[in-house]
Amino acid sequence: MKGTIIGLDLAKDIFHIAVLNQAGKQARKKKLRRRQLRLYFTQTEPCKVAMEVCASAHYWAREFQRRGHEVVLLPPQHVKGYLRGQKNDYNDALAIAESAQHGAIRPVIIKSIEQQDTQSFHRIRRQLVGEQTRLANQIRGLLAENGIVMRKGVSVVRRDIPEILGDADNGLSERFRALLCRQHQRFLDLDEELAWYKAQLVAEAKSDETCRRLSDVPGFGPVVSSAFKSWIGDGKQFKRGRDASAALGVVPRQHSTGGKELLLGISKRGDSYVRSLVIHGARSVVSHAGKKTDPLSVWINRLVATRGFNKAVVALTNKLIRIAWVVVARGEDYRPQAV
Repeated sequence: MKGTIIGLDLAKDIFHIAVLNQAGKQARKKKLRRRQLRLYFTQTEPCKVAMEVCASAHYWAREFQRRGHEVVLLPPQHVKGYLRGQKNDYNDALAIAESAQHGAIRPVIIKSIEQQDTQSFHRIRRQLVGEQTRLANQIRGLLAENGIVMRKGVSVVRRDIPEILGDADNGLSERFRALLCRQHQRFLDLDEELAWYKAQLVAEAKSDETCRRLSDVPGFGPVVSSAFKSWIGDGKQFKRGRDASAALGVVPRQHSTGGKELLLGISKRGDSYVRSLVIHGARSVVSHAGKKTDPLSVWINRLVATRGFNKAVVALTNKLIRIAWVVVARGEDYRPQAV
């Protein structure tokens, strides 16, 4: 089936496929249940299989690759332009097949099991951090209703709650003290859970060669290094560091017409979580660059003076992503510019 393209519309139980022949015409369409999908692609001669990047896409991509097929994962926002007629599952599968046949859309690299494990790790950790922040805000709000005002911050809650519970003259009722004690215990449990995740990140930063080299880049601590490595993989999907910056959405968004170029704010494309981590790391570097005299700090301070703090942070984020791409894709160590 050389030259044949199968567009697969993924789902939980019912899958739809559209098959394009070598001439680019729709040869057939088919509906398959989950238990039939593996058997169908096992019995089908090796061909190109196209899917949108969505839930379970990377899993099925690895399954089809093991059966000898060439798998292409496409961003759904770009496949949308190939949809004709009314939206249904068969038309979606046909649009996926035609977009793969056109070949103009940059495909998404298939994630390995290790990359997905690291991604799951960061998602769970992010959920725990958010849960602890929400719990701290709830505790502060409930205490404010009882006349006790606390400053913002998780560390403040960690420090002040034992004192509040031990103060018998602050006017809190016994019932509210019991509720506050249980909430404080939940807060400590989350602290313990997050400490385990932090220990895992530190161990990975020491044992993994790529994370170790990334940790030498300014603004790349254990969290940023692990998340960036999970996102970029081996980096071979990008020809240059500029492409990696564009994929992560830290290049200007363009809206030009009639020969007049108009550059707006950053495009914010790609993984928002990884982008926010790198930006926070860059913000820390910019904040501490004021009293340093190395070439990078001099460049940062000049940007802060001429363009402002926030634009300097974004410019440094762009530079750091390009540096990190070189570290990952070319296997090089970070070498700071000499004074």
